[in-house]
Amino acid sequence: MNMKRYLVLLVVAASAIANAQVPNTLTVEEKQAGWKLLFDGTTTKGWRNFNSDKIGAAWKVNDGTLYLDASNKKDWQTGDGGDIITEGIYENYELSIEWKIQACGNSGIIFNVQEGSYKYVWHTGPEFQVLDNACHPDAKIIKHRAGDLYDLISCKVETVKPAGEWNEAVIKANKGNYSFWLNGAEVTSVNMNSPEWKTLIAGSKFKDMSDFGKVMKGHISLQDHGDQVWYRSIKIKEL
Repeated sequence: MNMKRYLVLLVVAASAIANAQVPNTLTVEEKQAGWKLLFDGTTTKGWRNFNSDKIGAAWKVNDGTLYLDASNKKDWQTGDGGDIITEGIYENYELSIEWKIQACGNSGIIFNVQEGSYKYVWHTGPEFQVLDNACHPDAKIIKHRAGDLYDLISCKVETVKPAGEWNEAVIKANKGNYSFWLNGAEVTSVNMNSPEWKTLIAGSKFKDMSDFGKVMKGHISLQDHGDQVWYRSIKIKEL
């Protein structure tokens, strides 16, 4: 490689680094467009456990991430962990969130969550699957892989990165139309007002949950599935 080309590449790389957005921040353009942070990068403010006004001690903040410390795993969830939800309720929006998972790990981003007599967030809310596709047993099951609309629709294309690397997930919700994006590619889509939606539920593990997928607004949840998982740059724009 000649020196001139080498210097050009250095300039390009330096520019990319300089223009990279700092996690847990909003650009001027994002603020003008109506984006809001759901995680400030330093506290768990805005989040609490499902059906609770507190947040489990296993959910911690470190190095700009909201993460689940799964060192005290109990059964399939974490001792003093549990699924956490946003304080706010959302209906039509674009949600962007970065996540990474431990090797062989499992978690999920669950939306339209309803509180009350339900035991778990997934008794009402559909899930964007967060998974290590390389070695978690769920990866062998169609519709259970990273980016899938869990147990309902498989990804059109697999774009997930290996365990320990950051992924960017986007959920777009608008008047019953939902689409999932993973690392820049649209991977699944569905209309929850369509006959197809009822058919999908009838053929899934949620078929006997009478209120699953019935409401098109609710809390957004980060799942405790007993594995270490990290989230950051959680932001939302309501439509």
